[in-house]
Amino acid sequence: MVSRARGAWRAVERFGFVTLWHGRLAGGTADVVMDYSVSLHIDRRLATDDIAGSRAHVRGLGRGGLLSDTEVVELLAALDTVEGELADGSFVFAPGDEDIHTAVERRVTELAGDTGAKLHTGRSRNDQVATDLRLYAKRELTALAGQVVTLQEVLLERATEAGAIYLPGYTHLQRAQPVLLAHHLMAHGWSLARDVDRLLATVVRLDVSPLGAGALAGSSLPLDPDGTASDLGFGGRFENSLDAVSDRDFVAEALFDLALLGVHLSRLGEEFVLWSTEEFGFARLDDAFATGSSMLPQKKNPDVAELARGKSGRLIGNLTGLMVTLKGLPLAYNRDLQEDKEPFFDSLDQSRLALAALTGLVSTTAFQAGRMEEAANGPAVAAIDLAEWLVERGMPFRQAHSVVGGLVHDSLERHVPLAELVEGHPALGIDAVALLEPGVAVTRRTTPGGAGPAAVEAQVTRFTHRLEADRIRITAAS
Repeated sequence: MVSRARGAWRAVERFGFVTLWHGRLAGGTADVVMDYSVSLHIDRRLATDDIAGSRAHVRGLGRGGLLSDTEVVELLAALDTVEGELADGSFVFAPGDEDIHTAVERRVTELAGDTGAKLHTGRSRNDQVATDLRLYAKRELTALAGQVVTLQEVLLERATEAGAIYLPGYTHLQRAQPVLLAHHLMAHGWSLARDVDRLLATVVRLDVSPLGAGALAGSSLPLDPDGTASDLGFGGRFENSLDAVSDRDFVAEALFDLALLGVHLSRLGEEFVLWSTEEFGFARLDDAFATGSSMLPQKKNPDVAELARGKSGRLIGNLTGLMVTLKGLPLAYNRDLQEDKEPFFDSLDQSRLALAALTGLVSTTAFQAGRMEEAANGPAVAAIDLAEWLVERGMPFRQAHSVVGGLVHDSLERHVPLAELVEGHPALGIDAVALLEPGVAVTRRTTPGGAGPAAVEAQVTRFTHRLEADRIRITAAS
């Protein structure tokens, strides 16, 4: 007993607060262990959620008769004080504050004395941190979905402004068919719509309160997991306490959602990198969303687009790292799970920055309609229209494909204009030459969802309705 008391006193001398496990361990924890395990610099952003979870826990303890009404009031007042100190910057972290949970409890105990020591009744850091992280994830993923919709709205605005402007559509980075610029921009918008779906679906799945699961097995005390879940705005409480404290599926899912969002932003960035080159010349970046060169005076670099492309690797790495961390863990809680927050927070931060920067880039870029249309007016990009023209007149598609392919080959090899060869072909002739006129091919895409004017006009309407519906979904989830 004397040795244990001395160990606890050394912890007080060093940290100003007895560690949460001091009763079991006789000596003080080695400095290197504390340095290695401390997570306050990472998880302090969970402070608001930790206090919210603690308030709900205190009210639950009150309903269970484990705290008197007076003690409930006293603890809630202490939590209010701590929240205010954290908000205004007057909160003083102590050397022994291993994480935000320890820091909050220490300060509450300083403010409320023996009553403060009852704050952790029936609760473990295992269910506490899982609760905090789920509260944080619900809020931040929903807010991020709103940022994605903001970028989609800019893409829609630019698509509407683009009107009849067209450019080459590419496969294998080779000119394939002309498409309206509006169609191209909304292609990115629809991929982002799936990101919104994924983020909101992840929010639905993570909407479960772990509070009351304790360290792993629940408690013999009259806790109120259903009440605290409702108090915190969760859709329900956990079904299995072992699963509740060990589950980080929601973090892995969120990291996948963010990684795939990063891939989509990377693809958007890559196109703006290409389009802004002199070789393409399809876009001129606004000075506010470009950088210069430290050596070459003439340079205007698409750094925003390049960073969106580059940081996608970081997001994928965060996902991969967490999956490797999780793959070998037995039930229930293991300290390895401390490694869930840093990649999650980093991916959220990088996604927020990327969305904001790309939204500005897209909204301010000047599209060069003349250069786009010039590139899309080559006769070869209308080759499929010639083949389909033959199909409409009864020729099997494979035969039509062969006829037109042969004409394109002859045009290139013999340096004869394609129009001249088309006019002289017995199955084509002068009427088919009209298909090669500038701007004609893009008007012939009539199938729903296609790149032609009527289909794109209908698509704009559907995309507008989709964004309106997603805004409603995000508001409901907030």
